[in-house]
Amino acid sequence: MNRLFPLVFAGFLAAPVLAAPALDGSKLKLASANAIVVDATNGDAVYSKAADEVTPIASVTKLMTAMVVLDANQPMDEELEVDMDDFDYIKGSRSRLHMGATLSREQMLRLALMASENRAASSLGRHYPGGQLAFVAAMNEKARALGMTNTHYDDATGLSPKNVSTANDLAKLVRAAASYPRIREFSTTLAHEVEVAPTGETLGYKNSNALVKNDAWDIQLQKTGYIREAGRCVVMLANIASRPMVIVLLDSIGKLARVNDAQRVKYWLETGEAAPATMFRTVAQKSRATSGGKAKAKSRAKGVRKRSSRR
Repeated sequence: MNRLFPLVFAGFLAAPVLAAPALDGSKLKLASANAIVVDATNGDAVYSKAADEVTPIASVTKLMTAMVVLDANQPMDEELEVDMDDFDYIKGSRSRLHMGATLSREQMLRLALMASENRAASSLGRHYPGGQLAFVAAMNEKARALGMTNTHYDDATGLSPKNVSTANDLAKLVRAAASYPRIREFSTTLAHEVEVAPTGETLGYKNSNALVKNDAWDIQLQKTGYIREAGRCVVMLANIASRPMVIVLLDSIGKLARVNDAQRVKYWLETGEAAPATMFRTVAQKSRATSGGKAKAKSRAKGVRKRSSRR
């Protein structure tokens, strides 16, 4: 697999490589409990924080799910049907893919990667030769082959907190996943619609990572994840300061924490300096303004309903 890395990353280096700023890790203050930033061209870490601490990884698991699916070379146009075994009995998460919903393996894979669709990921594992048990065994075998020595997979979705890894191991996972064109494409799809058989219902999905639609970012591969035990997680391969960089951020608390940390990493790589607090104050102010607007709208709506009831 490593022999493919130079081919994958050659495209990143087509642009002139600018002189990199001196990087002082002490200037990078991250809220994520575990993190690593790796130069994807050579695998060297330029920053790490508790990068060898084993922690649950939530839906970041789906990158390995995708690799095992693609390694099996099963027909991508084969129709897969959702059944009760694909329902989430661990966390009780919801899905718009109802019982009997049928999509092609390719569509299931795209939804699992871009929108973190759990029933799609489960269906992919269940339709693997030998079923879910064989699929999870293949996931763990693949992890060992990649040198992910502190990683263990328990299911195809990441809903199980027994899916664990380290930031260091996940950097290896991201570099390996980058050699799969479908994973790069599907994980960075902004939005996608599918027509679900047999009902013909059309469902629209959006990417779970808001940064893919940010023009300031050149993201080539990504995967988000969240369960309570894992916190909010994100892994990315992005072109920053004219170089492909792997960013792994695990166990962030709060909806904006992983996004803000990613912005901090990007600014630090580009300038060598800590990101100014104003970058995040603006985001927080917008969030509060939106929340305030919603609260006022709800209050007005309640007032209208009360006046209407009095009439």
